[in-house]
Amino acid sequence: MLDRARALPADEIVIDLEDSVPPQAKDEARAAVVAALGAGDWHAATVAVRINALDTEWCLRDIVALLETGGERLDCFVVPKVESPDDVGFLSRLMNMVSDRPVGLELLIETATGLANVNEIALASPQVEALIVGYADLAASLGRPAGDDWDWVLNSVLVAARAAGVQAIDGPYFDVRDVEGTRARAARARGFGYDGKWALHPAQLDPLNEVFAPTEQEVTHATAVLAALEDAQTSDGRGAVLLDGGMIDEAMRKQAVGVLARARVNSA
Repeated sequence: MLDRARALPADEIVIDLEDSVPPQAKDEARAAVVAALGAGDWHAATVAVRINALDTEWCLRDIVALLETGGERLDCFVVPKVESPDDVGFLSRLMNMVSDRPVGLELLIETATGLANVNEIALASPQVEALIVGYADLAASLGRPAGDDWDWVLNSVLVAARAAGVQAIDGPYFDVRDVEGTRARAARARGFGYDGKWALHPAQLDPLNEVFAPTEQEVTHATAVLAALEDAQTSDGRGAVLLDGGMIDEAMRKQAVGVLARARVNSA
């Protein structure tokens, strides 16, 4: 699986040391991940490792082994079951004690306590790069099925991420054989304003990439917005201008910049 993951057309590969690895195989799996990170090329722009939870006996070993010998392709730690800003601060200090490598943190919000503290969690360290909705554990923590009625959760995580200036990532759709279901859930997440969605299987990559990549029409409009605003500011110093009958200003410029940034990622 590690060998196949190198060539997958995903923006990010997350290698798992947590739930998918039984206790008796933790050390062996960790060694395999260290070896994989240190050898060969990866297509994905970002390679991350989901470490074991902070309250387990394996977390410290994961951090030390990966930071000291994990190779240059270790970009981020995905941290499960984050519940407080203290969790983030502790992990950040521990990482800095082991190494000065610039490894980011992507935080899974998957307990009721984590959700209640999500705003403080998002701001807990400059190393935080993303918040991720962890549906399965969060459903268990809340005592509710992981169905469609998650609007409040999605909005809460999104607002916390945006206030902190980090990415908001939707958790996976679990029926990997249901391509249209994957597409529909991805479209829903994008409609909420999310930056991406986790995949569990390579079969889900195409619909996710299609949904989150800007359309040609969106790219054309974004380019026109930036050009019109630049021309207005250069010619007479205006910060707002009409484009195709609608008013555009700094807020629309920020949206346009985001669209073109997504377009560059998807064309890379």
